[in-house]
Amino acid sequence: MASEQSAVGTGETRSNPKSNIRRTPLRLLSHWISKKMPKGLYARSLIAIIAPMVLLQSVIAFVFMERHWQTVTQRLSQAVTADISAIIDVIETYPQDAKFEVINRIARENLELNATVLPPDAFPPATPKPFFSILDDALRENITRQIARPFWIDTVGDSNLLEIRIRLENPDKVLRVFARRNQAYASNSHIFLVWMVGTSFVLILISILFLRNQIIPIQQLAEAAEQFGKGRQMSGKFRLRGATEVRKASLAFLQMRERIERQMEQRTTMLTGVSHDLRTILTRFKLQLALGEENEETRELQNDVEEMQKMLQGYIDFAKGESGEEVSRVNVYDAIFRHENEAALRGKQFELNCDPDFTIRARAGAFSRLMANIITNAIRYSSVISISVKPGNRRLTIIVDDNGPGIAKEHYEDVFKPFVRLDEARNLDESGTGLGLSIARDIAHNHGGDINLHASPLGGLRVIVSLPL
Repeated sequence: MASEQSAVGTGETRSNPKSNIRRTPLRLLSHWISKKMPKGLYARSLIAIIAPMVLLQSVIAFVFMERHWQTVTQRLSQAVTADISAIIDVIETYPQDAKFEVINRIARENLELNATVLPPDAFPPATPKPFFSILDDALRENITRQIARPFWIDTVGDSNLLEIRIRLENPDKVLRVFARRNQAYASNSHIFLVWMVGTSFVLILISILFLRNQIIPIQQLAEAAEQFGKGRQMSGKFRLRGATEVRKASLAFLQMRERIERQMEQRTTMLTGVSHDLRTILTRFKLQLALGEENEETRELQNDVEEMQKMLQGYIDFAKGESGEEVSRVNVYDAIFRHENEAALRGKQFELNCDPDFTIRARAGAFSRLMANIITNAIRYSSVISISVKPGNRRLTIIVDDNGPGIAKEHYEDVFKPFVRLDEARNLDESGTGLGLSIARDIAHNHGGDINLHASPLGGLRVIVSLPL
C-alpha cells in the first residue's frame, strides 16, 4: 500500500504497453482487412481459393495480353506501313495515269487497301488521341520510321476502318488509304479473355460445391456440440462424414459425449441409491421421534432431520441436473410473478417489469428453479426486489436488483462454486449446502446462457441472467 501511495505522490503514470506499439500503415492496413474479412470458415475458405486465382489470372492477363497486343499490333502495323510505303514508291517512281486508276486497282486487289490520291489540301484537324493507344502509337512510330513524311491518321471511333493520309512530294498530292482495323491491330485477343473467364467461373463453381460439402460436416459438428452443451438432442441423426480430420473430430466428440452421459448416469444412479438408503434411515429417525415424547430436544432433532433431508435433496439435484426434461415454451412472466405472494407474505416490496405474454424456449422446471434460487435469496435478504426482463434480438436478459447487504466484489465468482458458503453479511443458501447459485448457473449454462453478479443501484446485489432466445 505504501508503494502505491509513493507512486501516486511522485506523479508517476503507468502507460499501457499496447499504446506504445507503433501503428504503422502496414499494421493499420492489416487491422482494417481483419475487420472487413468475413468470420465464417466457409467464406474465408472461398476467399483463400478465389483470391489467388483472380490475382494470378490478372497478372497473366496483364503480362501476356499486353505483350501479345503490343507485339502482334506492332508487326501488323509494320506490314500495313510497308504496303503504303510501296504504293508511294510506285507513284513517285513510275509514271501514272491522270486518275491513278492502276495504282488504286493494285492496292485494292493485291494489298486489300483502298488507296486514293487527293489534291494537296491541308490535313483535317487532329483527332483526339484514344485512351488505349497501342494501335495509334504503333502506326505513328512505323510511319515516322519507314516513310518519314507528314501524315495524318484516324484510329478513333467504332468503325472497322482506319484512315491514313500521307503527303506526297512528286506529284504534289495527298495519298489517302483506308485499311481494315484487323489488318493493323490484334483484334482476336478477346477469345483468350473469354476462355480465361469461362474456365475461372467453372473452377470457382466447382470450388464452391466442394467446399460446401467439406464445411457442412464441420457446421454439423459445431451444432451437435452446442446442442449437447445446452442439454438438448440433435434434431437429426449426427453421423460421421467429411474429410478424415473432420471424421476424427466427430468420432472424438461422440466418444466424449458417451463418456459424459455414462458418467452422469452412473453418478445419478449412485446418488439415487445413496439417497434411498439415507432416506430410509431418516424415515426411521422421524418415526422414532414421532413415537417418542415431544419436548424441546425432540423438536430440535426433528428440525435436524428435516435439514438433513433438504441437504440430501440439494446434493441429488445438483448431481442429477435437469437434463431429462423436455424443452417447451415457458411464460417468463408467470415463472417470476409466482414469487410475488412469497414477497407479500414477508412484507417485502416486489416489482416486475415484464410483458405478461412473453415466452422463451426452455425447460419449464429448470427455468422455474433457476429464477426461484435467485429471487428467493433476494426476498430473504432484502426489503425491495426489482426485476426487469429485457428481450433483445438474440438473447434474453433478466436483471434482479435488491437493497440487501450485497456481496463483496472479490466473492462474486466464489459464490458459484459448489459447497461454498458465505458467513458474512449474506448467506446465499440458507439450507447450508452452498449449492443454490451453483445449480442456478448450471441451469443457465445448460440453456446456453450465463449468470453474473454486480453491484445494484438499489444498494444491494444485482444478478444478471442471460439466456439465448
